[in-house]
This record gives sequence, C-alpha cells and structure tokens, in this order.
Amino acid sequence: MGLKSELALTAKCKYTSGGKKRKPKALVLLSGGLDSMLAAKIILEQNVQVEAVNFVTPFCISDEQFVKKLDEELGIKVHRVFLGQDLLDIVADPPHRYGSMMNPCIDCRIHTFRKAKELAERIGADFLVTGEVLDERPFSQRKETMLLIERKAGLEGKILRPLSAKLMPESEAEKKGWVDRERLLAIKGRRRQPQIELARKLGIGDYPTPSGGCLLTDPQFAKRLREHLEHEGKLTMDDAALLRLGRHFRVNSAKVIVGRNKKENEKLLEIAKSREVPYLNVISYKGPITLYKGEERTDLIEKAAAITVRYSDAPKEIPVGVTYSNLGEKVIETKAAKDEEVENLRV
Repeated sequence: MGLKSELALTAKCKYTSGGKKRKPKALVLLSGGLDSMLAAKIILEQNVQVEAVNFVTPFCISDEQFVKKLDEELGIKVHRVFLGQDLLDIVADPPHRYGSMMNPCIDCRIHTFRKAKELAERIGADFLVTGEVLDERPFSQRKETMLLIERKAGLEGKILRPLSAKLMPESEAEKKGWVDRERLLAIKGRRRQPQIELARKLGIGDYPTPSGGCLLTDPQFAKRLREHLEHEGKLTMDDAALLRLGRHFRVNSAKVIVGRNKKENEKLLEIAKSREVPYLNVISYKGPITLYKGEERTDLIEKAAAITVRYSDAPKEIPVGVTYSNLGEKVIETKAAKDEEVENLRV
C-alpha cells in the first residue's frame, strides 16, 4: 500500500482555502436498519460533518424509498453503491469460508469496507462509522473478527462503532478528539431492547423490524446457491437473478426454472428473450413460463415439459401440447410429471 493511501484518512482537521480548520468528516455505512440509523444519529450529535453510503447487492437490496427518507430526515447526503460481479466472485469462493448458510460475512465485510474506503477518500472523509454491535452476529461481529476485518480492509483504527465503542479499542477518531468517547455506548449481544430504547430517546419511531435481510442466510436460497455452485463452479449476475425466481429443478445436467405467479412468469419470459434462453409453456391452458438451461437433449427437454404441465391448469392424466422456444418453436406432447418425481428433482 502506498504512502498516499496510508495517509488518506489520517488528517484531523484539514485547512479550507480561507485558512480555517474544517470539521472532521465521517462516512456512515447506512444499511437502512435500526443500528446504522442510530449510529448516524449519534455521530450527527457530535461536531462532525457526515455523509453516508448505502451498499446494494444482488442478495440484500435495501428499500430505496426508505433510504431516501433517511436522507431527508437526517439531512445528510447518502451515496448508493452497487456491489456486483466483484462480490459474486467472493460469494463463490470466500477465503474466510461461509457462516451458517452460504453467507461469506467476513469477506463480504472486508470488500464492503474497501469500497467504503475508496468513497471516503473521494469525498474527503476522515473516518468510517458503522452500526455494528459487538456479538450481535456470531460470525462477523465478534471483537477479534471485527478487528481482523479492519486490518484486511486497510482501515485499522479508522472505523468507529458508536453503539459498542466503549467495548472496543479506541478508534483514531476518539484518540484525536474528533468525537467524545464518553458520549458513545457499550451495547453488546443480540438483545434488541437497548437499541429500541435508544431509538425512542432519539425520536426515531419509523424503522424496519429486525430480520435476516441477506438472502445468503436464508436456508432455501442457500440450498439453491450451493447446488448451483456444485454444478457450475461460478456465479454470474444472471445466475444471481435466476436464483431468486421460481421453482428450481435439476434434470440430469440441466436446470429447469418454473415460474410461480404472473410476475415471475413475466420476469422469466423477459430473461428468456433478452438472453436467448430456451423456454417452455403449455398450449391452451394457463400455466408457468419455464426456463431450460442445459444441453439440447430430447429426453431432458421432455422432462422439463412434463414438469411445466404439472404446474399448469392442464389435465394431468392425458398428453397436452407444450411449446419449446429456442430460436424457433416446436411442440412436445406430454403428460404431467408425477408429484413424487417432481419432488425428487426439486432443488
């Protein structure tokens, strides 16, 4: 790491063009959840300039309208940064392994902090602020893990965690007097009552209820992702989008994705046409759009057609027509797949 990068977040009060010292500046990592809202509010009460960043990923998309509302209520500029293929590569092969599901929280956090550091340097922020609470998350919010993440991100001492600051080593912002450590907190653990009471005290009444948020911690989604990586070995933006949609089946080497409702059918059809992915639908009966991703084998395509009929309004005991569209169109006559067979193929 070069000297310029090392010094980028160390100045206490840089001089303005008029020769006056300016306030130190913080960049708050704003998730849209209560903890980060409280951290932002606490730091705003100190004599510090504040901007915020909201990271969006394919697996954890915060409510844009809620973030805009925070922008207005807190009176600070909020940057929205999308983490795309660079994050997917980490999810596919995380150096620090996964958490309880397919969540590479440590490596995701390191990557996020590195991106936040880049933004902080661009806007002239002197330190970062997060809503992390010690021991709230067992994989990524233990003290030693949080300090490891700091070091790996090149931000040792540069991250202030107002909710648990008194339980952590002093950050540079505290040592240099940019913030008053006595006005920071010592919250610890997964119990949410201290944050709820603090929100009431600070006049924050509208905030999301606590939830996992990240799809990578969801058992069903994690199962799909794990199965995908076992077969494909990589993860693209298209893959991430499809993993969020429909019912998934593995037919030999082929992936079959069946829409569950009108909205999903429309989205799957849009993906099929824009990406030239083969798709199936039942003739003359209401039913799903089914994407077919795999080799052009007649037996596998017929199996995908039978699954499509199973989830349509077509009679289940007689053959019906299913169109298979792939740079042209052909009709397959097939009965619905049996329930037991469908369950055996489900991902």
